[in-house]
Amino acid sequence: MSELIIAGFNLALYGMGFVFTFLILLVILTTLMSTLVQRYMPAPALVAPRRRAGRKTAPQSSSAATDQGKLVAVISAAIRQHRSGSGD
Repeated sequence: MSELIIAGFNLALYGMGFVFTFLILLVILTTLMSTLVQRYMPAPALVAPRRRAGRKTAPQSSSAATDQGKLVAVISAAIRQHRSGSGD
Protein backbone atom coordinates (compact mmCIF):
# COMPACT_ATOMS: atom_id res chain seq x y z
CA MET A 1 0.00 0.00 0.00
CA SER A 2 2.82 2.43 0.80
CA GLU A 3 4.40 1.78 -2.60
CA LEU A 4 1.15 2.86 -4.24
CA ILE A 5 1.11 6.11 -2.26
CA ILE A 6 4.76 6.80 -3.12
CA ALA A 7 4.03 6.14 -6.80
CA GLY A 8 1.09 8.58 -6.57
CA PHE A 9 3.29 11.27 -5.05
CA ASN A 10 5.93 10.71 -7.72
CA LEU A 11 3.34 10.99 -10.47
CA ALA A 12 1.91 14.17 -8.91
CA LEU A 13 5.37 15.73 -8.58
CA TYR A 14 6.31 14.83 -12.16
CA GLY A 15 3.02 16.28 -13.40
CA MET A 16 3.40 19.52 -11.46
CA GLY A 17 7.03 19.81 -12.56
CA PHE A 18 6.07 19.34 -16.18
CA VAL A 19 3.31 21.99 -15.96
CA PHE A 20 5.62 24.41 -14.14
CA THR A 21 8.35 23.93 -16.75
CA PHE A 22 5.86 24.39 -19.58
CA LEU A 23 4.49 27.61 -18.08
CA ILE A 24 7.99 29.05 -17.52
CA LEU A 25 8.91 28.19 -21.10
CA LEU A 26 5.67 29.79 -22.32
CA VAL A 27 6.37 33.03 -20.45
CA ILE A 28 9.95 33.20 -21.76
CA LEU A 29 8.92 32.56 -25.37
CA THR A 30 6.05 35.06 -25.19
CA THR A 31 8.36 37.74 -23.80
CA LEU A 32 10.95 36.99 -26.49
CA MET A 33 8.33 37.15 -29.23
CA SER A 34 6.97 40.45 -27.90
CA THR A 35 10.48 41.93 -27.84
CA LEU A 36 11.19 40.81 -31.40
CA VAL A 37 7.90 42.17 -32.71
CA GLN A 38 8.44 45.54 -31.06
CA ARG A 39 11.98 45.75 -32.40
CA TYR A 40 11.38 44.72 -36.02
CA MET A 41 7.77 45.83 -36.52
CA PRO A 42 7.20 49.01 -34.49
CA ALA A 43 3.74 50.52 -34.38
CA PRO A 44 3.23 53.28 -36.95
CA ALA A 45 3.38 56.79 -35.58
CA LEU A 46 0.00 58.46 -35.26
CA VAL A 47 -0.34 61.54 -37.42
CA ALA A 48 -2.90 64.18 -36.58
CA PRO A 49 -5.24 64.90 -39.49
CA ARG A 50 -4.64 68.25 -41.13
CA ARG A 51 -7.37 70.83 -41.25
CA ARG A 52 -8.10 72.45 -44.53
CA ALA A 53 -7.39 76.18 -44.42
CA GLY A 54 -10.29 77.46 -46.51
CA ARG A 55 -13.12 75.53 -44.88
CA LYS A 56 -14.65 76.32 -41.54
CA THR A 57 -17.27 74.18 -39.94
CA ALA A 58 -20.55 75.77 -38.99
CA PRO A 59 -21.37 75.79 -35.30
CA GLN A 60 -23.89 73.12 -34.49
CA SER A 61 -24.90 74.37 -31.08
CA SER A 62 -28.40 75.52 -32.13
CA SER A 63 -29.33 72.20 -33.76
CA ALA A 64 -27.77 70.28 -30.88
CA ALA A 65 -29.79 72.33 -28.39
CA THR A 66 -32.96 71.66 -30.39
CA ASP A 67 -32.24 67.93 -30.47
CA GLN A 68 -31.52 67.98 -26.75
CA GLY A 69 -34.81 69.77 -26.07
CA LYS A 70 -36.75 67.24 -28.15
CA LEU A 71 -35.04 64.37 -26.36
CA VAL A 72 -35.95 65.79 -22.94
CA ALA A 73 -39.56 66.25 -24.04
CA VAL A 74 -39.84 62.69 -25.35
CA ILE A 75 -38.30 61.19 -22.22
CA SER A 76 -40.55 63.30 -19.98
CA ALA A 77 -43.64 62.17 -21.90
CA ALA A 78 -42.58 58.53 -21.66
CA ILE A 79 -42.02 58.79 -17.91
CA ARG A 80 -45.36 60.54 -17.42
CA GLN A 81 -47.18 57.85 -19.41
CA HIS A 82 -45.40 55.04 -17.55
CA ARG A 83 -46.28 56.52 -14.15
CA SER A 84 -49.93 57.01 -15.10
CA GLY A 85 -50.20 53.27 -15.75
CA SER A 86 -51.66 53.54 -19.24
CA GLY A 87 -48.44 52.47 -20.94
CA ASP A 88 -49.72 48.98 -21.80
